Amino acid sequence: MDGLRQRFERLLEQRNLATEALRALEAKTGVDKRYLAAGATTLLSLYLLFGYGAPLLCNLIGFVYPAYASIKAIESPSKEDDTVWLTYWVVYSLFGLAEFFSDLLLSWFPFYYVGKIQAERNCHPCPQCGFLLFCMIPGPWNGAHVLYRRIIRPLFLKHHEAVDNIMRDLSGQALDVAAGITRDGVCL
Repeated sequence: MDGLRQRFERLLEQRNLATEALRALEAKTGVDKRYLAAGATTLLSLYLLFGYGAPLLCNLIGFVYPAYASIKAIESPSKEDDTVWLTYWVVYSLFGLAEFFSDLLLSWFPFYYVGKIQAERNCHPCPQCGFLLFCMIPGPWNGAHVLYRRIIRPLFLKHHEAVDNIMRDLSGQALDVAAGITRDGVCL
């Protein structure tokens, strides 16, 4: 438990938008920023479980903040933050792809979509939102970094030549189709 507390303390010492807001609130209210962060995390978790509009909040967490942080990374001179957010987007896109295919497989089970729609209506996207937050955690235990290093990178290194060949063939076919459409369009 002390290790988790130390990580939490280090996280609160970093300089970013959230910690600056916590420092300002601490200065105004006199309440320690650790308690403010723990309270905000608890309220956010409860809202994601029971609140109305939780899917919107989950999308804000999963899209808006990473997009904002990505723009800041692009505009900064450092390459490290670019790598962090590129890794996040790679993991996020593969997660979305895996979710799509799992939906295709699970849709064969009776009442799957009824259960999924009911869960979405009752605003329970918490596992997805939790996964996205895990992928954004700063530091060496960043979920996107861990998943990339342990799963995605080894698979990529093993299969990238075959995928490159397929992509080269597909792009050649796409160029041929586009040239044919352009040629037929000009002849009209």
